[in-house]
Amino acid sequence: MTHILMTAAALAVAGSPARAADPIVEQALSAGTIGEQWDGYLGFVSAPSGDLKSAVDAINIKRRAGYTQIAAARNVTVDQFAQTTACSTLRAVKPGQAYKLKDGGWQRRSGSESITPDYCG
Repeated sequence: MTHILMTAAALAVAGSPARAADPIVEQALSAGTIGEQWDGYLGFVSAPSGDLKSAVDAINIKRRAGYTQIAAARNVTVDQFAQTTACSTLRAVKPGQAYKLKDGGWQRRSGSESITPDYCG
């Protein structure tokens, strides 16, 4: 499991430049219109514009492809690997940004509170 977590962290970091390269996604993250979810994907807090939906969908498709490749190599399910990766992506949520854990609705990070799912080590 530790090896999966290290690989998940590496994948999460690798996904960050893809987000940073798209100003519409960065603006939506800062505004709390979209956020990181417990399942390893970006989600919509409120109804998105067509451009934002397309940009987020493209990121999630890339994430899914990466998760699928690594999950197959590690002999775990895509969902297991995606949720493990969420441990890293949720830790990286900045104050003011939105996030969603499995057991609740959308929230905004206020500062130093832990937003790590129960299953994260």
